[in-house]
This record gives sequence, structure tokens and C-alpha cells, in this order.
Amino acid sequence: MTNNSLRTLFVTALTTCSMAAMAQFAQAPLPYAFDALEPHIDKMTMEIHYGRHHKAYITNLNTAVASKPEEKMTPEALMKTITKETAPAVRNNGGGHWNHTFFWSIMAPGKGGMPTGDLAAAITRDFGSFDELKNKFKTAGTGRFGSGWAWLIVKDKKLVISSTPNQDNPLMPVADVQGAPILGVDVWEHAYYLKYQNKRPDYLDAFWNVVNWDKVAELYAAAMK
Repeated sequence: MTNNSLRTLFVTALTTCSMAAMAQFAQAPLPYAFDALEPHIDKMTMEIHYGRHHKAYITNLNTAVASKPEEKMTPEALMKTITKETAPAVRNNGGGHWNHTFFWSIMAPGKGGMPTGDLAAAITRDFGSFDELKNKFKTAGTGRFGSGWAWLIVKDKKLVISSTPNQDNPLMPVADVQGAPILGVDVWEHAYYLKYQNKRPDYLDAFWNVVNWDKVAELYAAAMK
């Protein structure tokens, strides 16, 4: 190998290390063990979903925003800048990072059950019953063709169900329905295929067993302020 080749490799390595050190976006630790959501969401799916898919979104996002103004934004602030003109690498990977961070936070072991308090009252007010909320949410999740997400959001002080394609979310100006997400479920196949294969409805039914209603209620209260 020539001296020039060695010098190029050295400079490339330094540049890569420098970019990594400056990276704004990072993956927070998963707030529970990989097997904590079993039997509803299996350990292997969680390991792959968190350790590969989410991690890849962050790596690609940091590459896409390196030395750009977006590099200094918070993930939520970045979501609110997404337009049709935004570079796909920023839109897709930024959304992938925010969505997954949100998703891990609204699930927890030993949770499920039913919402209570102001959130429960709002669900009854806007959907008629908790069962009707689940039915509409399931319709949004199963009706999303291909990959995407189903959401429960606060819009104009009311609860609304929506869905987005790919890694979009309701914070983005490009979303068909904008609002403050308080609950969301990933309906990409990588989120459920190992355990549920093509049975997305079964995965959506199981999801309710791991919803952290305390966190959802906290997000609802914040969105209503």
C-alpha cells in the first residue's frame, strides 16, 4: 500500500471518528429487557427491532444531517420541519428514530388493562367506549397498506385516530392528519412477522396487553395544556 493510500485511510478514519463524536442523535437505552414484553412481543423481535432497525435509522440520520442545521435540532423539532422538499434520508431516518423512541416509551411489562381518569373520560367522549377506540385503532393499523404506523393523537383538544405511511408521523407537516401523538403502533412487518407472520390483526390485538397507560395519560395531559 502506498503512502498516499495510507494517508487517505487515516484521514477517512479521523473524519469518521469526528462525525461520530459530533453526532447529535443517539439511541436511548431500552427501558426494559428484550424479553419483558413476552408473550405478546417476543424477545428476538425486540432484539432485532431495537438493536438493528432503530439503530440503523439513527446511524443513517446522523450521516444525513452531518454539518447541517438539522444536526443541532431535537428529534421533535426536526419532525416539525419535514416537508415534501425534505431530503428522503432525513425524513425517513428522522421519522424512524422519533417513532421508535416513542414506541418503546408507550409500552411496558405488566401493563395493559384499561385507561383511567381524564384519558378514559376523553376516550368515552370521543369514541363512545374503550372497545370502540380499539376497533377504530385496529382498522387504522390493518388498513395501512404496506408499512407504516397507526396513531392516537390529540387534535384541537379531541382524540383522533390516524395512520401514516413508512416512517412519517403526525408531528410532520406532510401528515394527512397532524396532531400530538399519545399512542402509536408500528405496523411494519419487522415489528411482528417473526411471531405473527402475516396476521397483523393478531399483533394489534396483542399490543393492548403491553400499553403503558400511565405514560399515555401523561402525554395526553401535556397535549391538552
